[in-house]
Amino acid sequence: MKKTNPAIIWFRQDLRINDNQALNAAIKSGMPILPVYVLDDENAGEWQLGMASRCWLIQSLSSLNKSLGGQLRFFKGPADQIIPQLANEVNASGVYWGRCYEPWRIHRDTCIKTTLHKDNIRAKSFNNALLFEPNTILKSDGTPYKVFTPFFRKGCLQTIQQTDLTVKSETLREFDQSRVGGGINALNFSPDSNLKAAVQNKWQPGELGALNRFNRFLENGIQGYKEGRNFPGTDHVSGLSPHLHFGEISIRQVWHTIKNETEADPEDIEHFLSELCWREFSYNLLYHRPEMPRNNLQEKFDKFPWRDNRKDLNKWRLGETGYPIVDAGMRELRQTGYMHNRVRMIVGSFLVKNMLLHWHNGEDWFWDRLFDADLASNSASWQWVAGCGADSMPYFRIFNPITQGRKFDPEGIYIRRHIPELAKIPTEHIHMPWEAETKTNYPTPILDLASTRKRALKALEATRNHPDSS
Repeated sequence: MKKTNPAIIWFRQDLRINDNQALNAAIKSGMPILPVYVLDDENAGEWQLGMASRCWLIQSLSSLNKSLGGQLRFFKGPADQIIPQLANEVNASGVYWGRCYEPWRIHRDTCIKTTLHKDNIRAKSFNNALLFEPNTILKSDGTPYKVFTPFFRKGCLQTIQQTDLTVKSETLREFDQSRVGGGINALNFSPDSNLKAAVQNKWQPGELGALNRFNRFLENGIQGYKEGRNFPGTDHVSGLSPHLHFGEISIRQVWHTIKNETEADPEDIEHFLSELCWREFSYNLLYHRPEMPRNNLQEKFDKFPWRDNRKDLNKWRLGETGYPIVDAGMRELRQTGYMHNRVRMIVGSFLVKNMLLHWHNGEDWFWDRLFDADLASNSASWQWVAGCGADSMPYFRIFNPITQGRKFDPEGIYIRRHIPELAKIPTEHIHMPWEAETKTNYPTPILDLASTRKRALKALEATRNHPDSS
């Protein structure tokens, strides 16, 4: 006799089969599996997926659907209505999902759980996205960490040493045959053609693509990572951030493999693990300070005299500031949906300190243009570079883009890759092309570094008398 009462597995930011605790639990229930995905722009509000994320997501979901034998069902609309209605329609035995930690999702998912329980439907959620829950890594006095280094040393490392990170993957046996939901076209995506091409040319969204990229990093990138990761012209970054964001690979798998199954230099290994823990730290901050995406964590910056200049902001977005390392980064972002992490810090410093434009401008542009746009990491990192976060780069530390370019892209490899009009500029002038005799159509600098640095430091004085100033 055929089983009824399917187990719904609600995929979210865990678009994979392996090491998926929610999927494992659904399979263990013994009921046929009904896999679903819901695009919920209504509850997301201002944090609905940006353009780049949608381009990535549509291909990642296609990959997941293929892994599920074409059985994934798609819905678009408010999940707090769709999931309970669907569960009742198919008489589901339970609904299983991986937890997300954005404030709007926590609120929505709590409501969904309450509704399902009232309807006598099992609702179980699991940690599929992080090494550990954000509310479990606390200081000895029970308060959350505000500084990254002790969070990493005393929080992450000690907790992980006591935790088994391995999770067995169950075998899919039987799918529910209910005729519910629609195909992937139900999501009604209209991907940007340039970003769609960037995904297809450089990336391989999905679980297989994530594993392939991780294996390439193990073979070619982890050795020399600590120093090599700072040089955007070389291949010493993992490129895993979009795969981790969409949950196409388990962070537990990444951590365990790097820590226990690689023979790289211990300093390279530890530095990479610290980068994984910065992601955890960002989620920890967001969980305890849900206002972080829009409010300064250091309230003294509420008085900061930001400029409002749309013309300058547009030049920054387009990569037309006249400073090659800045423009190369912004063009890489527009062309590829990605930006090297060292360059992210440089372009961020240039925007908020030299240009004196609010960090929200950078946060919003990255949110729309990055394949790995992640609310926790994006907002924590922009607050870091602006100097207003919990554990931030001091505002008075201002990256000089010429010095940074000479140090981390000395031959101009990265710059020439993304700014073709500078391809023939001699190396000695690649970071200051206005001094070269070679004529180009590359723009002249839109600002003077020395005077804008002084302006930024003067603006900092506006925060001095605030009660939370130290």
